[in-house]
Amino acid sequence: MSKGAASLGVIVLAAGFGSRFREETGAFKLLAPLQGKPLVRHVTEAALDAALGPVVVVTGHGARQVRAALAGLDVSFIDNADYASGMASSLKAGLRALQADCAGALICLGDMPGVGARVLRALAQAFVAAPGTQVVVPTFNGERGNPVLLARGIFSRLEKLSGDQGARKVIGALTHGVVELAVDDAHVLLDVDTPQALNALQARQTKKPD
Repeated sequence: MSKGAASLGVIVLAAGFGSRFREETGAFKLLAPLQGKPLVRHVTEAALDAALGPVVVVTGHGARQVRAALAGLDVSFIDNADYASGMASSLKAGLRALQADCAGALICLGDMPGVGARVLRALAQAFVAAPGTQVVVPTFNGERGNPVLLARGIFSRLEKLSGDQGARKVIGALTHGVVELAVDDAHVLLDVDTPQALNALQARQTKKPD
């Protein structure tokens, strides 16, 4: 996939504590099994299957365990030593690791294993189809979800984020160039913050979309 001659990068954010999940289970959320594989591996395999460009995995808490869970996958790892400060530091670490010719970055959350390659490719296609696009965000039944695709032109704004701020703050401040892409997949709204959320995902997901 390209915009002009440049490729897209894909960033998998896999650095956080997963505090709510850990408080209830004592387990590391990103390694929780879904259909026999860790959550983070589902996310990363979807990023690779989409074949949009290089995939960067940002690690922090449990970095060695995440690397082991992704063994054999063609990804690069960036360790965010400042992960405890919040999501902003991991997002920025991932963006800095992208190749200079990447026209944009697709930001995948490590705890959203239901989002398949089909949705990722649709976001990339929407980005390419609309010159001047700064952000592509999926929606389901009118509600915005994840992952989001961010054009390189707004990376400098993202560098100003801090703490647990994600891209949402920057997206909300944009006055143009935001494309909302309606998708037929509710998984764009489903992150696994709790064991109950994981159980609900297991109940509804017998086969992940292609």
